[in-house]
Amino acid sequence: MIDKKSDVIWVVMGGPSSEAEVSRRTGTAISEALQAAGYLVKPVEFAPATFMQQLETNPPTLVFNALHGKYGEDGAIQHLLEMMNIPYTGSGPLASAITMDKVISKRLFRQAGLPTAPFAEYRKDSPVAEIAADILEQFSLPVVLKAAEQGSTIGITVVRTEAELVPAIENALAHDSWMLAEAYLGGDEFTVSILNRRALPVIQIVPHSGMYDYASKYTAGATDYLVPAPIDDSLRNTLQELAEKACYALGCRGVARVDFMTDGKGKPFILEINSVPGMTETSLVPKAANAEGISFTALCEAILESADVHKL
Repeated sequence: MIDKKSDVIWVVMGGPSSEAEVSRRTGTAISEALQAAGYLVKPVEFAPATFMQQLETNPPTLVFNALHGKYGEDGAIQHLLEMMNIPYTGSGPLASAITMDKVISKRLFRQAGLPTAPFAEYRKDSPVAEIAADILEQFSLPVVLKAAEQGSTIGITVVRTEAELVPAIENALAHDSWMLAEAYLGGDEFTVSILNRRALPVIQIVPHSGMYDYASKYTAGATDYLVPAPIDDSLRNTLQELAEKACYALGCRGVARVDFMTDGKGKPFILEINSVPGMTETSLVPKAANAEGISFTALCEAILESADVHKL
């Protein structure tokens, strides 16, 4: 249990990744909620070169990880905190690294017998023309191209014409050393939040633009979030069961979010797992929790209490 009178909680956010601003919004919302609930909170802007020195100089009781992208979701900060015996929220180093990498995640989904869209992977050192030719041979258009280790839809393109293919490959590989091409499913989009291994209500995502891109995610009013999703019990149960199985298979802990899309026949496929999901005013985990009667503050506290599992 956290002692509100003496335990100091660092909410770590920001950093050098392309998701830094989203992370700051997440961290600020968490900090304000916990402070209002009486916790001793210190918002911390993450700087890789000085973070270890900060920890050594004045170590916190616990770290609430609100750091998206590089260092926060790839296992780096988790390794460091475990070496220093400092509890932290969220998944451990290995699960964080796996879920950050879309290619490795999809390999493991497939190995575990979980449904994920057909895909192919490509390295940055391969000629772009060869990658484009292979994609056209393996997939029909439209096809989805994704940078392997980015979040917030950064480095993702739905390619609808051959003319769009090479620029989309270059965009994906500008962000990472490898990428994947994924069959375009074209159905409805859903997400299931997992809190301490239990699925929260399913959310259906309906972007006004037709694509759930960065602008649709972080612009208020640009997307409709239907929660609980207006779907039958069979699909709802399937989505929640698959989300729990996916998080278990990859070793996730605390809070996570599993994204899905259905195909033209309504069959759901796992897209990815987010091990440090957003907690802004437009974020999905708080919406799902609220649908189950869990306030934002109570959600933050539940995530906070789950950090004890990392204590060595």
